[in-house]
Amino acid sequence: MIVRSPILNVMMAAARKAGRGMVRDFGEVEKLQVSKKGTSDFVSSADIKAEKTLRQELSKARPGFAFLLEEGGVVTGDDKSHRWIVDPIDGTTNFIHGIPHFAVSIGLERDGEMIAGVVYEPISDSMFHAEKGAGAFLNEWRLRVSARRDLSEAVLATGIPHRGRPGQQHFVKELVAAMEQTAGIRRFGSAALDLAYVAAGRCEGYWESGLKPWDIAAGIVLVKEAGGYVSDFTGRASMLESGDVVAGNDKLHVKLLAMLREARG
Repeated sequence: MIVRSPILNVMMAAARKAGRGMVRDFGEVEKLQVSKKGTSDFVSSADIKAEKTLRQELSKARPGFAFLLEEGGVVTGDDKSHRWIVDPIDGTTNFIHGIPHFAVSIGLERDGEMIAGVVYEPISDSMFHAEKGAGAFLNEWRLRVSARRDLSEAVLATGIPHRGRPGQQHFVKELVAAMEQTAGIRRFGSAALDLAYVAAGRCEGYWESGLKPWDIAAGIVLVKEAGGYVSDFTGRASMLESGDVVAGNDKLHVKLLAMLREARG
């Protein structure tokens, strides 16, 4: 039996509660009130409801903690050491198109370091969770990154810059390099789940640029606690600041970095 900390139990309970409402809304996806938040960047009434639920549940358990929310932005707290980083629906575009691949993402930061993460996939009731020093899990199963050593055997996940986002020319070069050197590339549409899949060994690696902290905060903890590595494109741990992420198992992370650097010139 897994012994979880009280804080991780709080995060998981909040994610499940938000997920229940999300599943109901997903079943009525054609009736959702969808507004345009920006170029190819959508927000639905389901996002707002889920974020409200998460904020209420997390604040009730830890009233002093600050927040960084996708929809609500920065919320200060009396506790200056702790901050929740929350994406109520990572994969909103999938959600509003009826594609059942999206997740709740909750990360906990202490003094600038990510110490716990939950990525909850409500459609399949898959709870990815991790805490610093305690390992990574999918529901009750311990996670480990893939053991493959060669890029030629690797399946990579990535995100494609859509209309209105910069970096398309860089990405095309990276994609060509990855196509030439790996066994396959997947574009799922949820950065949080991409990182969770690396932690679970379903993908050997993942890369993407132009992300927000709430997209990746929880997933960073998952990959690290599953024995993998996460960095920006320079190899530094400034992912939340730069929005650039390269994740991989302990054998392939360095090779991924080298491949991407060479592709970018």
